[in-house]
Amino acid sequence: MLQESEHGKWTISSSDESTEENSDNEKPSTSALLSNGHGKNSGPHYPCSEARKVAHKRRASPAKFTEGSFLTEVSPAKKRRTSQEGLGWCLSSSDEEPESQPKDVKKEMVKEEKYDMPEDQLSCLRKDNDSCSMSPKSEEHHEASGEVRGIWDLLNGGNPFRFFLTKVKGIKSKYNSGALHIKDILSPLFGTLVSSAQFNYCIDVGWLIRQYPQEFRKKPLLIIHGEKRESKAELIAQARPYENVSLCQAKLDIAFGTHHTKMMLLLYEEGLRVVIHTSNLIADDWYQKTQGIWLSPLYPRLPSGSPGSSGESITNFKSDLINYLVSYNSPSLKEWVDIIQEHDLSETRVYLIGSTPGRYQGSQKEKWGHFKLRKLLRDHASPMPGQDSWPVIGQFSSIGSMGADQSKWLCSEFQESLVPLGNRTKTLARHDIPVHLVYPTVDNVRQSLEGYPAGGSLPYSMQTAQKQLWLHSYFHKWSAEVSGRSHAMPHIKTYMRASPDCQKIAWFLVTSANLSKAAWGALEKNGTQLMIRSYELGVLFLPSAFGLDTAYFHVKENFFSENKESLASFPVPYDLPLEQYGSKDHPWIWNIPYTKAPDTHGNMWVPS
Repeated sequence: MLQESEHGKWTISSSDESTEENSDNEKPSTSALLSNGHGKNSGPHYPCSEARKVAHKRRASPAKFTEGSFLTEVSPAKKRRTSQEGLGWCLSSSDEEPESQPKDVKKEMVKEEKYDMPEDQLSCLRKDNDSCSMSPKSEEHHEASGEVRGIWDLLNGGNPFRFFLTKVKGIKSKYNSGALHIKDILSPLFGTLVSSAQFNYCIDVGWLIRQYPQEFRKKPLLIIHGEKRESKAELIAQARPYENVSLCQAKLDIAFGTHHTKMMLLLYEEGLRVVIHTSNLIADDWYQKTQGIWLSPLYPRLPSGSPGSSGESITNFKSDLINYLVSYNSPSLKEWVDIIQEHDLSETRVYLIGSTPGRYQGSQKEKWGHFKLRKLLRDHASPMPGQDSWPVIGQFSSIGSMGADQSKWLCSEFQESLVPLGNRTKTLARHDIPVHLVYPTVDNVRQSLEGYPAGGSLPYSMQTAQKQLWLHSYFHKWSAEVSGRSHAMPHIKTYMRASPDCQKIAWFLVTSANLSKAAWGALEKNGTQLMIRSYELGVLFLPSAFGLDTAYFHVKENFFSENKESLASFPVPYDLPLEQYGSKDHPWIWNIPYTKAPDTHGNMWVPS
């Protein structure tokens, strides 16, 4: 279909013109693997969104920018070829859109070499071999022992919130000093691994195995996924060489739902650890993106014979986590329910907010999605003077269909769940409380470390955007000087309530849930039923759970500095106050071309 905009004329393939429900989704089509094939010139061998496939294509065969905007395609034969290994991606963004995003594989951009590309990927590119296997040694560069020990120190007092960002290649080392790579998380310094479970959306099994230390690579590993049909067959094929790997398929019975949760359960000889984060299990998501991680304390085993109610925290985290796992109705997760039951989670200070597919009524409504957030804020947040002028802030990497105007969902049921601060009898009209949304502009993406291909993980489509132009008036730019990540495009998702001067926040949530009804839920049957399509998981930070007398956290001035104010200052990972879009700013839309200016690699974006 031919369309025209200020970016020029462009064509949307018929396959992109999906139904409204699915247009914003990044859900991989079940035929993706078949259409991609597995030959040298094929696309990624993982199920992924159209946006991610385009990003892969443009890395392998960039459209070089020249004066006059003439397309100069670089032949893949002349380009270091990206191996299948490097391509383990999957759409990552989540919600209505099945989180499919191209893994912006580090290996693909020609000029990417100058950006400290992971050596394992470089070697594959140089070999020009699709099936190149990465040597374990080439991947060990992520963890110098000193770095890991520094992280260990952070876990023991330097980071009381246990909230981290992932390491980013290509930024100043001081901005990675308190950040984590997946290899850090799986390091033996954190515990002697007995077995683990990985919940995720997009999974490169071989890459994942190599992130474990050599001594743990044959320990039992359960992978919880949402793949079906051909995509499921491909995942099974990936796992087949590893006898210790077993798979658990999450049931997705409601159309357009995805298994978007990102969690690790790590059982050690010394105890148990829970990790809730925002990264897909693919190399790309741990390379040059802004991602968030909550790392639990080491939970000790309870004494034998302890009552079932033992080891609960003031946030009810243990029972909420067990209820979340039980919602899968999977025998293979029963073992992990038992393991959690046997451990003491009482030191947890965060609240768990999950989504799980289904239709919920009565008290069940308050267990999941935005209604769970609503209940927690009513029960555990505290009212403050002037709070009606405190804006709600949402930051995300993908956007679902919001409806014809703000009253359909965003500024009605969803906003109503984000504004409570205690149980006030008098509630201000929802529309009087400001809503600020953070989503990257075209220039944010163009000037990023990855260049235009970073937009493959920001799968907002023209089909969805043109139906909700009203939404863009809420948008603010991505800027993260405070954490050194202004040029590392966000795949993290965060929500908070900030003071007008942005010096304080009433609460902070890091989650897998993007801005979509599929992720958070939408009311049906005259508001009596909440329908959720996808699995999501996040953690909520509230001052009361950390023993603060105030109803707010101060916003920490320097994200990575030692927290001298301890629990009083929370490390928000991007810049406050926010900067609203200017008249020349546009939200990144993945399926239209950008040819007027080159990205950081000298390329244009031509998706068709």
